[in-house]
Amino acid sequence: MIKKYLVSLFVLFCVGSIGLSAQLIKDVRDFLTDSLNVETKQSVHADSDSINKVEMQRQLQAAQVNEANMKLEIQNLRMQLISGDSLKRSQQQHIIDSLRKVSKGIPVVVSGDTLFMIYSRNGSLTPVERAQIDMHAIEELGKKMQLRPDSVYIENTDDVSDLMYKKKIIVSITNNDAMWMNKSREQLAEDYRTIVVAKLVKMHRQHSFWQWVKRISLFLLVIVGQYILFRLTKWLYLKAKVRIAKLKDTKLKAFSVQDYELLDTEKQVKIIIFFADVVRWILVIIQLLISIPLIFSIFPKTKKFAFTILSYVWEPIKDIARAVVDYIPNLFTIFIIWFAVKYLVKLVRYLATEVDSGRLRLGSFYADWAMPTYHIARFLLYAFMIAMIYPYLPGSKSGVFQGISVFIGLIVSLGSSTVIGNIIAGLVITYMRSFNVGDRIKLNDTVGNVIEKTPLVTRVKTPKNEIVTIPNSFMMSTQTVNFSNSAREYGLIIHSEVTIGYDAPWRKVHQLLIDAALDTPGVLQDPKPFVLETSLSDFYPVYQINAYIKEADKMPRIYSALHQNIQDHFNAGGVEILSPHYQAYRDGNETTIPKDDLRNTMAPSAGQSAPVKPADYPPFDK
Repeated sequence: MIKKYLVSLFVLFCVGSIGLSAQLIKDVRDFLTDSLNVETKQSVHADSDSINKVEMQRQLQAAQVNEANMKLEIQNLRMQLISGDSLKRSQQQHIIDSLRKVSKGIPVVVSGDTLFMIYSRNGSLTPVERAQIDMHAIEELGKKMQLRPDSVYIENTDDVSDLMYKKKIIVSITNNDAMWMNKSREQLAEDYRTIVVAKLVKMHRQHSFWQWVKRISLFLLVIVGQYILFRLTKWLYLKAKVRIAKLKDTKLKAFSVQDYELLDTEKQVKIIIFFADVVRWILVIIQLLISIPLIFSIFPKTKKFAFTILSYVWEPIKDIARAVVDYIPNLFTIFIIWFAVKYLVKLVRYLATEVDSGRLRLGSFYADWAMPTYHIARFLLYAFMIAMIYPYLPGSKSGVFQGISVFIGLIVSLGSSTVIGNIIAGLVITYMRSFNVGDRIKLNDTVGNVIEKTPLVTRVKTPKNEIVTIPNSFMMSTQTVNFSNSAREYGLIIHSEVTIGYDAPWRKVHQLLIDAALDTPGVLQDPKPFVLETSLSDFYPVYQINAYIKEADKMPRIYSALHQNIQDHFNAGGVEILSPHYQAYRDGNETTIPKDDLRNTMAPSAGQSAPVKPADYPPFDK
C-alpha cells in the first residue's frame, strides 16, 4: 500500500513540475483521494462484512486500471516535453556556434593569469559583470592566510552549477556556459574547479604568513644593501678626489697654446673632480633605478609599480636604441653625400689655387677671380649638401622642426636685405676687378691701402694708420680711384704745381723742375718727367711737373721728396719761388734767394732733404 501511495505522490509531483493541464491534475488528485479513502476504510473496517470487502476490491481494481492509464498519459507528455527541449537546445547551440566566430568573450583575469572566458549572461548580469564578480571573489579568497583550496566544492541545481567555498559562491556555471564550451554543465564545472583550485593554491603560497615574512626580510635586505652601496660610492668618490688632488704635483702639466696657458694644473684638477662627481651621481641613479623597482616588486600589490618605473627608464632607452638602429641607413646616406661634397670642394680649391698661382690659365678668366670664385662655389656646394641632407635629418618631417625652419627663414629674409645687398655688391666689385688687397685707392675723401675684402665690407688703412671700414654697397654707389692698378700697368703720374714770376726764363724753370723730379727717389727715369704750363696768371705763370712712379703706396713720401728737391734745385739755380700774390719792388732791396746754401755745411733739419742725387737719399718705406 505504501508503495502505491509513493508512486501516486511521485506522479503528482511530476505532473505539477512539467506543467500538465488542470483537468489531469484534478483527476490525479481525485484518484489519490479515493485510493486513500479505500485504504483507510480497509484498515479501519478490516473485520467488516465481506460485502464491503468485495466492493473495495472492485474499486481497487478500477483504480489500478486508472493508474496505468494515467502513467501512460504522463509518459507521453514527458516525451513531448523532452522532444521540445531537445529542439530548443539544438536551436540555441546553432545560435551559439554562429556567435562563437565573432564573440571573443570576457576573460576572468586573476593576478595577471587568465583563468577562463565568459560568453553569456546569467540572469540580469552581463558577461563583463560576471567576470568582475568572479575575479573579485577569487582574489579575495586567495588572499586569506587560512585558505584551504581543496575545500572548494561543486553544488548542482537544475539550472546552474556553483563553485562553493564555505557556503560562499565563487563561480556560477550555467547551461549556456556549457553550450559555449561544448561541454556538459557538470564537466565544465569540474574543469573550472580544477583551474580555480590551482590558482588558489598559487595565491595561497604568495599570501601565506611565511611568504610575508620572506618579503619583509627581502625588503629590509634591499634597503640595507642600498645604504651600503651609497656609503661605498661616497667612500670611493672621496678616495678618488684625494688621488686626483695629488696629481696636481705629479703627473698633470699645464696645457698651453703657443704662449697662452689655457689650463693650469689647478683647473685640470677641478675639471677631473667635476667629472668624478658626475660619475658618482650616475652610479647613484643607476643604483636607485635598480633598487626602487626591486623594492616595489617584492609585494604583490606594488608589483605593477615596479614594471611602471622600469618602463619609465627602459621605454625611452628602447625607443632611442630602436631609433638609432632605424636611422643607420639615413646616416649612411648622409655620410655618402658629405664625403662626395667634401672632395668636390677640395677639387675646386685645387683648381682655384692653380689658377691663382698662374700655373693654370683659363682663357679670359683672371687669376684674381680664382679664390673669390672658389669661396662662392664652396658656399653653393655646402648649401646644396644641406638641402640634400635635410630630408634625412631626425625629425625633419615633424611639424615643430618645419615650423622652426620657416621661422628662421622668415627672420633671415626680413633682416637680411642690407646684408644681401652688401654680399651682391661684394661679388660685383670682385668681378669688376676695381681693386685688390694691397692696392692704394681713393674713395671720396678716404685714401689708403686695401687690407681686407669680405663679402660684406672692405677695410682700408690710411697713411696715418687709420682703419676705415666701408660697406660694399656704399662702394658700388661711389667713385673709386685705384692708384696701384694704374701704377702697375701704365705708371702712375704724380704732379705738383709751382708759380714763378715772369722774370724767370720758362726754359730754365722747366729744366729745374725736370731735374728735381729725376733726382726724386721712386720717380721713373723712363718715361721722362715733363712740365705743363697750366696757366698764365696776371702776376705769374703756373708750372706743373709730372713724373711717373710705380709704387703708388709710397706717394706721400715721393711727393715730399719731390717738393724738397724742387726747392733745392730752384735755390741752386737762382730762381725765386714766390707766393702767388707776392709783389717785389726792386729798389735796392735784397732778393729772397738764400745767400748761403747750408746743404753742404749742416745736417738737414726735419722735413728737409740735403742731397740732390737719388743715390744719396735714404730708402723710403710704405
